[in-house]
Amino acid sequence: MRGDSQNGTFMLSRRLFLAGFVALGFAPAIQAESPIFYASQGAAINGYDTVAYFSSGEPVIGAPDIAVMWKGAVWHFATQENRAAFEANPRAYAPQFGGYCAYAMGMGYISTTDPLAWQIIDGKLYLIHSQGVERMWSRDVAGNISRAEVNWPTPLFD
Repeated sequence: MRGDSQNGTFMLSRRLFLAGFVALGFAPAIQAESPIFYASQGAAINGYDTVAYFSSGEPVIGAPDIAVMWKGAVWHFATQENRAAFEANPRAYAPQFGGYCAYAMGMGYISTTDPLAWQIIDGKLYLIHSQGVERMWSRDVAGNISRAEVNWPTPLFD
């Protein structure tokens, strides 16, 4: 895997994606029914409440004591109601591309995200590396999503 570990950006192809996880010792976590979600220190979306993006229209930090484990990551929520909504239908609220940067995924890379750089498009949450990268992603949202879908290994992770 080529990359710049200083800025969190790495080359991605389906084989490299899998090889990288295997090389890092994550092979047991890779299963057909278990998508991989980016989780900084175990918390998805850096501890932000994924439901709040939809219900409040803004990023809201979640509480560690209102949390649920799903698909190998701990998801924090601001309220018990948000937790219940997530538990009822987690795929409706989980970010696309495992919570990795949607723009980078479209370019064939895997990158971390900033919970403050996000968009909801057609009822789906997309996280972006930074607000600057979000401006670039916004220039061709449909094209970037289409390219990212090709690069994300959905047949393996669905």
